[in-house]
Amino acid sequence: MNKLTLKLSVTAMVGGLLCVSLAQMLSPTAKAQSVAIIQQPNLESAHDDAAILRWTTTTPRGSAEHFAVVQYGTNPNALTQTAKSHVRINSGHSDTIFRVRIDGLQPQTTYYYKVTSTGGDGTSDGVESDVNQFTTPPPGQRIMNYPQPK
Repeated sequence: MNKLTLKLSVTAMVGGLLCVSLAQMLSPTAKAQSVAIIQQPNLESAHDDAAILRWTTTTPRGSAEHFAVVQYGTNPNALTQTAKSHVRINSGHSDTIFRVRIDGLQPQTTYYYKVTSTGGDGTSDGVESDVNQFTTPPPGQRIMNYPQPK
């Protein structure tokens, strides 16, 4: 009986170590080898004082907690303002849609922007778009580039 107990104990211990090692190798905290923008950022919708930008990347690895980040301004060489939105990454999906709402904009004004994403700790996912632009509509009007859910 003691030999059987010993064999079961050793088997359980070795199995536990293998599971821990496998879990560490497959850990979601491992960084992606490369994140790429697969749908360029563009304007989803805009009012005279707000806009929503959206883009799609390959799914970043690491923590499920991420941020979509937009740096923007009225001068393409001085993107001095930042807007960001919390995103929860689903590592089971091959790509992730990022969306950021920018508030406090002026009507009929052209804004320049670039987008990126970061892990929950602020570490860059290593991808950044080129500088793009959009113009907010006149007061009381809006732009809708994507169908809205009903």
